[in-house]
Amino acid sequence: MYKEEFELAKKISLDVGSFLTTQLEKKIDSEDGKDIKLELDKKSEELIINEIEKFFDYPILSEECGLTKDLKGDEPFWIVDPIDGSLNFSRDNPTSCISIALWMDKEPIFGVIYDFNRDELCSGYVGVGAWLNEKPIIKQNAKEKSQSILATGFPTYMMDDEKTIRQFITNVQEYKKIRMIGSAALSLAYVASGRFDAYMEEDIKLWDVAAGIAIAHEVGLNIDTVFTEDYCITLLVHNFIQ
Repeated sequence: MYKEEFELAKKISLDVGSFLTTQLEKKIDSEDGKDIKLELDKKSEELIINEIEKFFDYPILSEECGLTKDLKGDEPFWIVDPIDGSLNFSRDNPTSCISIALWMDKEPIFGVIYDFNRDELCSGYVGVGAWLNEKPIIKQNAKEKSQSILATGFPTYMMDDEKTIRQFITNVQEYKKIRMIGSAALSLAYVASGRFDAYMEEDIKLWDVAAGIAIAHEVGLNIDTVFTEDYCITLLVHNFIQ
């Protein structure tokens, strides 16, 4: 039903990713606490939104500009993160990506994550399939939790008081290894493709994980979500034996 939108999302991701790989100047637009914004965050977002709006008038929820118009429960809306992993990108750490998803209410329709550093396009269309560079993603055999690699992080919006940190340590110490790569979208793509076994994060923004949730859903991973205020979500996606 949304095949044209899906194909457009993939094309936009590839085009904007190609643009970003040519940009040598990565000027910081603002820094607020642990957060960083680049001029290229806004430029990438502008390119994505302009291209979407040429063809579709659904609302768009994006990291930089917020919501373009009011959401309706009976129509889809786009969710965009123009550069997930901006700090990595600003320092030429090749762990960043473009994330574009289409959702209806609180359910994903499809998601596209483009790792422009490695030229890897990870996509998933709920009820149709999931792919890495057009090759179908096959769900990996589940491992014991004690043998699993967990991807996680400290989102900008998470509390960093002692109680929260202690709870975080309790939650992660059962895994074999912990990885923090600085991109929630890529972390989820890696779980879907079997490079990691689980992703967990509290109070992360929906645009960071919307595309990854769609892909994980189609691969058949276990997904636990709690939606809170201001488009925040607490999320566990995994493929370990419970």
